[in-house]
Amino acid sequence: MGKSIEELLECPYWIIDILPKQVPADGAGQYFAVEKYYLGESQLASIKQKHINVVLKLNCYMDVYMDEGEVANPSPHAIAEAMNKRYVIIRFGESMMVSEPDDTHMTLFNPDEQLLELVEAISTSEGLFVWKPQQ
Repeated sequence: MGKSIEELLECPYWIIDILPKQVPADGAGQYFAVEKYYLGESQLASIKQKHINVVLKLNCYMDVYMDEGEVANPSPHAIAEAMNKRYVIIRFGESMMVSEPDDTHMTLFNPDEQLLELVEAISTSEGLFVWKPQQ
């Protein structure tokens, strides 16, 4: 893997989320109340399982590395356990995904066109959306 985590954090990124696009800062509605609902234990567990499913399905197509590990393809159980309990960096070649246990979204940094298409298809199958935030 060529780029460091710090370099990847500076690359273009996409959001894998329960919402189809970024909520405007001045938008109507009750975003924070809805977010609080989704951050509840049972709702968040369901969302986190979708995140885990995205990573595991991606691992069927490409090697996965967790954090700064050099060992490819940790067991599915190890990936799931880590994603449920802590901040995890998941590397796919020159790209990475960041997962936090208490977030309703994941962030995908520096995907090439092929990876982005695959992430979009897998995310859709899990009822999630992939969108690029306004920079």
